[in-house]
Amino acid sequence: MSPVRLQLPDFCTPRALLAVLVIVSLTAMLLALSSAGFDGLFLTELAHGLMFLVWVGLAGAALLCRLRGHIATQSVARGSAVVLSVLAVLIAVLSEAAYWVLASPKLNPENLWGLPPGHHLLFVLRNVLMGLIVTSLALRYFYVAQQWRLNVESQARARVNALQARIRPHFLYNSMNTIASLTRSDPSRAEEAVQDLADLFRANLNEKRSLITLKEELEAARIYQRIEQLRMGERLKVRWEVKELPMLALVPALTVQPLLENAIGHGVENMEGGGTVTVEGTEADGVIVLRVRNPLPLDGAPGRGGHGIALDNIRERLQLIFGAGAQTRSGREGDEFVVELRFPALLTPPEMAS
Repeated sequence: MSPVRLQLPDFCTPRALLAVLVIVSLTAMLLALSSAGFDGLFLTELAHGLMFLVWVGLAGAALLCRLRGHIATQSVARGSAVVLSVLAVLIAVLSEAAYWVLASPKLNPENLWGLPPGHHLLFVLRNVLMGLIVTSLALRYFYVAQQWRLNVESQARARVNALQARIRPHFLYNSMNTIASLTRSDPSRAEEAVQDLADLFRANLNEKRSLITLKEELEAARIYQRIEQLRMGERLKVRWEVKELPMLALVPALTVQPLLENAIGHGVENMEGGGTVTVEGTEADGVIVLRVRNPLPLDGAPGRGGHGIALDNIRERLQLIFGAGAQTRSGREGDEFVVELRFPALLTPPEMAS
């Protein structure tokens, strides 16, 4: 088992810089409260503290942005030591510069930027110590968040592997019975059905890639439709309205096919006259919208179990990969059940969302 590496946020991004500014602002507020309370000097102390801490925060973010690649190759202990050492030196340098600015009558006329520190060394050491405490707390948070994320990813992989390894037994039995009946009446169709079944198994059991193109995912769903069509005949109709979709966009494997399976198993299959499943998709402003709609049977009609398992799995994997850019909605609309997926149209694999 490979050692756990320290994964820091990308401090080059606006989101991370905003988090840094929030942290330094809260730290400045706590320091101002501890020294001035709520009297008239509070705002003055807060302003002076912010001037110094914002420089520390932004300079520290810039350094960690540059060192992120190197830190990612280190163990948690070594990476943490590198981060603490770098920030300790940075804070010491900036504290030294701040001391000479505050102690200089020319650079700090009438104590415009604050009162000169009473003790040079104590001023620097105090700032370094406070910086190390805040940084240590942040590193601890990053480590806990990383462990939580690894656990979520592990659970998601286990669930998708289970989904990939599980072809519903009754579907397999029905498919084999259908193929067996076709071997005498229509050998060529039986051969095509065997090939489709093999292709579907290959798509479902492929663990090498967690992300595939939308074209590949839709083709796997069409294969599933063809196999079910042999069993259900004219009772099953599927309308595909996906021409507007960017076929090279990446999606998690087993995104559309389980939704089609649910739509058939919980909708059309339980209706005496069958029905139509609609798979439609659009893309606008870099966002893909996929909708799968199926008619609802009469209340009380028997259905396949596990309707929510596939939906929960898809929702979790989309959020894991695309973060807040992924949204999943499902529910009844009139006499139909509708599942809607929204996620970014990306042609290259994204970083796992934090």
